[in-house]
Amino acid sequence: MESTQINVNELVSTSINSLFNNLFSSVDENMYSVLDSITFINSETINNLFFQKIYGTSNSIGILLIANSLLFGIVIFYAIRLFCANFVSSEIEQPFQFLFKCILLGIIMNFSYYIWIQLLEFNYLFSSSFRELGKSFFHIDISFAELIKKINAVSLISENTFNIFSFNGLIKSFTSFGLISLLFSYSLRYVMIKVLILITPFAILSLINTSTSWFFKSWIKSIFALLIMESLISIILLIVFSINFFSNDSISKLLFIGSIYSLIKSNQIVKELIGGITTDFSFNLSNLKKL
Repeated sequence: MESTQINVNELVSTSINSLFNNLFSSVDENMYSVLDSITFINSETINNLFFQKIYGTSNSIGILLIANSLLFGIVIFYAIRLFCANFVSSEIEQPFQFLFKCILLGIIMNFSYYIWIQLLEFNYLFSSSFRELGKSFFHIDISFAELIKKINAVSLISENTFNIFSFNGLIKSFTSFGLISLLFSYSLRYVMIKVLILITPFAILSLINTSTSWFFKSWIKSIFALLIMESLISIILLIVFSINFFSNDSISKLLFIGSIYSLIKSNQIVKELIGGITTDFSFNLSNLKKL
């Protein structure tokens, strides 16, 4: 009876270890290159035919067509208000000041796509400078693809020795699930950057009136926070690769968990410093639970 119970326990333990080992192996093989591509964003993100058609590279197509139509409607509405102001004695913005603002914002709005191409490229070069600095010092690519090699080297886990109920197994589990959380968080960031870029014409248009300028302030804070987050991630990765980890040292393994956790909380750190929106996957899950 006891022998049968022991065999069942061993079978359950082996099945669980095999299940998680296959999961973590799949994550190691497929996820880290994806993390690099969705985290470090350059101008190629929006420099494609599909995005150009949606955004509009001229004032006659895409979102720019809608924004220019709204601008024209605002000018007509102002002209009506200006005409009625002579009869009702209401205060209204001076025509020269209003027209100058409309012309300036209209020019910026219609060239905003090309401005974004340069801004994304500059942000990518700025964030990559930290990774290039680390590469010159440590002679290794500062990336998520290389991070998994360090994790596996520290945990010393192979397919035949993986045991989720061991200390090394727990370390591997925490880091893998943490990086899965990063995948969701950084994917949300990637999508939100493209969404915020798409509504750029409307954000610029909101500056015409002081009562709607709050939208531009919220928009610029959100997009800036998401972009600057890329540099913070590069700095965190640089620090991680600068630490000397040893495979038989428990402190090294715990430091790796701390490194993954700091990457997860990078968006929250930026949000607390300058504001903006959150892409923290765990934060959003907690909100869903409340609902």
